[in-house]
Amino acid sequence: MTGTSTARRHPRGALALAAALAITGAAACGQQQAGGPAVSSTSSSTPGGGVTPTPGTGTAPSSAGGSLTVTVDDGSGGTSTWTLTCAPDGTAGGDHPDAAAACAALTAAQQPFAPVPKDRVCTQVYGGPQRATVTGTWGGEEVSATFERTDGCQIARWDRVAPLLQPGAPAGAGSSPGPT
Repeated sequence: MTGTSTARRHPRGALALAAALAITGAAACGQQQAGGPAVSSTSSSTPGGGVTPTPGTGTAPSSAGGSLTVTVDDGSGGTSTWTLTCAPDGTAGGDHPDAAAACAALTAAQQPFAPVPKDRVCTQVYGGPQRATVTGTWGGEEVSATFERTDGCQIARWDRVAPLLQPGAPAGAGSSPGPT
């Protein structure tokens, strides 16, 4: 048989469409990594894995630091709880296994406890059953935040502060959750 069948042309079109959708989905979640809208770090937990901001200035002081309690549930019944103190001069303390890296990740992350905006389009990718809560103060503001890995935006939010939630993991590197 000569000529090109229409069955051969459709897979290319489907492939192009799939690539375009993947790029669009990645761009939507990538915007979360850029910091999202300005909100105060003062917050309370919400069921959706974010935080509810309290009205405020929306920015932490340039000398951000604080005292936090981090509890990570690995999703299989194991939990770990650490304390972390980060001084504005870069001094890290507490019983967190990698306090220096956790403080560095929090200082580098713009608004590390900001929730994913409700109108953000997120890829429906499940990153695992892990859940973490962070309470205390950061940049002089009260914090009560929940982190989960329930969709692409929540995974990106987790990964931004991975050294805080998964000691030894690099910040923003798409680290896979392992034992904590």
